[in-house]
Amino acid sequence: MIRFAVIGTNWITESFIEAARETGEFVLAAVYSRTEERAREFARKHGAEAVYTDLQAMAASGAIDAVYIASPNSLHAEQAIVCMNHGKHVLCEKPIASNVGELQEMIEAAKRNGVVLMEAMKSTVLPNFAAVREHLPKLGPIRRYFASFCQYSSRYDAYKKGTVLNAFNPAFSNGSLMDLGIYGVYPAVVLFGRPERVQASGVMLESGVDGEGTVTLQYKDMDAVVIHSKMTDSYLPAEIQGEHGTMVIDKISRPSSVQIRYRDGSTEDLTRQQHANEMFYEAQEFIRLIRSGLRESPVNSHAHSLLTLGILDEARRQFGLVFPADAKSVR
Repeated sequence: MIRFAVIGTNWITESFIEAARETGEFVLAAVYSRTEERAREFARKHGAEAVYTDLQAMAASGAIDAVYIASPNSLHAEQAIVCMNHGKHVLCEKPIASNVGELQEMIEAAKRNGVVLMEAMKSTVLPNFAAVREHLPKLGPIRRYFASFCQYSSRYDAYKKGTVLNAFNPAFSNGSLMDLGIYGVYPAVVLFGRPERVQASGVMLESGVDGEGTVTLQYKDMDAVVIHSKMTDSYLPAEIQGEHGTMVIDKISRPSSVQIRYRDGSTEDLTRQQHANEMFYEAQEFIRLIRSGLRESPVNSHAHSLLTLGILDEARRQFGLVFPADAKSVR
């Protein structure tokens, strides 16, 4: 069993714990929170023996092998580096860091300490995303990738009433691009690599983050268009358009249906069965890396995470989204 600690006591951590237990190789050993009361409450609910409010103390524990980080984005790098410097493997929620500089320091720490560092981008390790990758050549020359993730945030209602929660606070390296846009950009990077040019726009809110926007990635013979929003809803599927046909993916953030519609009118269903809790696959992949002695995922690789963050950095530069994290080092 791999003994895990978790940083972050929110719904996504609960979902991860439930999914990871399904692997049969996960045990929750410890919970970290800034407040002892919250840590103890979460530990009791999920059966963890140890609770911590001191990150250094938790990282130094000999009863922990790996750490799952689901804290605010601005804290990811510092917390991950502390854990890795104590020999702990780290699975870190997306976006893995605030910017490329932070991620480079995280990767250096992972290599220095010989541990696994993986971004918890669940969509790209799903069986249905594997189907997308495997069947992509059937489309012929690819001309366009389109992905939409627009989901009205309940926190936006609070924002409009004058309460700025974490999701709309630049101090936490948040906003629509970081929270939702990344779900469209990361798969494009995995499928098509480095673009020749990035163009981006965003609607900036008074709090200092973006509420919605568009990112266009221009490649030699195609383009990729990603739209994202925390102020509106979208019901559009994702598409990969080729000269022989178009691949239709129900949701780019969690592909559960994949189909090719060929130009001759025929269709091919590529959908694969998946675990109901999609986070199962990121937990499985992370544990596989630890067990095998590998130190990074071939899909959610350091290179893919770096390239994705580089695109997000450039997009933010173009429409003026700046985080306090951009001005400091985590060293």
